[in-house]
Amino acid sequence: MKNNDSELIEGCIRNDRKSQKELYERYSSKMLGVCFRYTNSTEEAEDAMVEGFMNVFTHIASYRQECALETWIRKIMVNSALSHLRQRNKHLNISIEETVIEEQDNSIVKPEEKFAADDLMKLIQKMPDGYKVIFNLFAVEGFSHKEIAEQLNISESTSKSQFFRARKWLMERIKNE
Repeated sequence: MKNNDSELIEGCIRNDRKSQKELYERYSSKMLGVCFRYTNSTEEAEDAMVEGFMNVFTHIASYRQECALETWIRKIMVNSALSHLRQRNKHLNISIEETVIEEQDNSIVKPEEKFAADDLMKLIQKMPDGYKVIFNLFAVEGFSHKEIAEQLNISESTSKSQFFRARKWLMERIKNE
């Protein structure tokens, strides 16, 4: 097993199968989780992850170590999952509505009402695709609304509106559980 990411990257650049296998084994479970947040099934998540790792191996020589290797791979996986979602829906107009919502719902869930992470992930998986994509990109991956707007070719206000609606949708489900 290679001790550090630099050795692993060098091996992958040389198309060394052992290095590629180690990189895959080191990051695949986390990246499957990333892909699963954007897809509707384990099979779709696996497909997106495999496509993502193919991109990782194809473009690993362009990795400039400006961020952690895991962060770089995660970004590729998010793009792969979004690409997979676009292919499935042919347009990423997954009911992303162009409505700006001015007011903010600042209701907070009390600690005794908190869900376990697994319960929350199950609810997120049930979100309509448009909500789920925006929610994951903003709340989970940490993209700004400007970055989301550029990535999805929508307006920044649409991203904000969809996040607000996703949050409201999620809060309603949490209160009902």
